[in-house]
Amino acid sequence: MKFLKNLGTTFLFSLVLFSCKEEKNKNYQPESIGPINSVAVVMENSLWEGPVGDKVREYFAASVPALIWDEPQFTITHLPPQVFEGMVRNTRSVLLVQLDSVNVAHIKSDVYARPQKVGVIKASSIEGLITNLDKKAAEMVSAFKVLEINETQNRFKRSLSKETVLKDKFGVALDLPSVYKVGKQEDNFVWIDRQIQKGSMNIIAYELPQDSFTNDSTFVKDIVKLRDSIGKKYIPGPDVKDKVTYMVTEKAFAPYVFPAEIAGMKGAEVRGIWEMENYPMAGPFITYILNDTQNNRKIVLEGFTFAPATEKRDYMFELEAILKTAELVDKK
Repeated sequence: MKFLKNLGTTFLFSLVLFSCKEEKNKNYQPESIGPINSVAVVMENSLWEGPVGDKVREYFAASVPALIWDEPQFTITHLPPQVFEGMVRNTRSVLLVQLDSVNVAHIKSDVYARPQKVGVIKASSIEGLITNLDKKAAEMVSAFKVLEINETQNRFKRSLSKETVLKDKFGVALDLPSVYKVGKQEDNFVWIDRQIQKGSMNIIAYELPQDSFTNDSTFVKDIVKLRDSIGKKYIPGPDVKDKVTYMVTEKAFAPYVFPAEIAGMKGAEVRGIWEMENYPMAGPFITYILNDTQNNRKIVLEGFTFAPATEKRDYMFELEAILKTAELVDKK
C-alpha cells in the first residue's frame, strides 16, 4: 500500500509538473523585432498596387508634422502573405489587409511575439477594405506609435544618465540616456544635449507662472513670443560680426498645437520649426507646456534637433520619447 501511495504521489507530481511546463510553453512568445517606426504591411500585391494600397500609404506613410522636409511617420515594408512567416511574424508593428468573407477592423496584441500590435483589416470587397481603413486607421496609427514610443524608451533605459540637475532645479525626473550631457544651467533654465554625426539633439527645461497663457485666442502667438524670448536670453547662435544671433520660431511657419498629458499633467504639445535670427540655421522642435497644479506653475520641456541635410524623424521621435518619461519628484 505504501508503494502504491508513493507511486500515486509521484504520478500526481509529474502530472502537475507536465501541466505547468505545457502552460509555460503555451504562453511563451519570442521578443518582437524591427527598426523603430517601421510597419510590416501584409497584403496581396494586387491590393498593394491599387486603391487599397494607396489608402494604406495615405494613413500610415503620412508626413510627420513640422519637419524640415516630408518624412513618413512610419517606414512601410510591404510583404505578400506567403512571405509573412517565420521570424518575419515577430515584427513589432504589423498591418494585415485581406479580402475575406468576414468584415472586421480591429487591433490584436502579442499575436506572434511580445510586445506586438497587429492591425487587422478584412472585407469581402475593395470598397469594404477602404471603408474599414477609413474607420480604423487612425486608431491603429495611434496604437503603433504608442508601441514604438515604449520600445524606444525601453532601449535607452539600458543606459541611463545619473544626472540630477532637472530634479534639483525643477523637481522633474526624465529617463535620460547617458549620452546626453548638461551644457548650460541657470536659475530657471537647463540645457542638455548630445552630439550626433552632423549636429546635436537638445533638451531644454524651464518653468512659468501658472497663469501664463490665459487667452486661448492668442495661445499660439503667445507661445511663439515665449519661445523667442527664451531663445534670445539662453540659446545663442554662431558668432557673426556686427550681428546678434539667437534661436527664434520660424516666422513663416505657424506651429502645430495638440492637447497633451504627461504624468497626470495636462497641457499642450507644440511642434514647429526653429531658426536662428541673423544666421542660416534651422530645425524641428517639440515642446510640452504642462500644468503642474500641484506646485502652482507650468513646466516647459522642449526637444530640438540641429542636423543639416539629414532626416530628422527618428531624432525627434527619440526626443519625444524622452520627454514623455517626465515625472514629478521631490527636490533634494
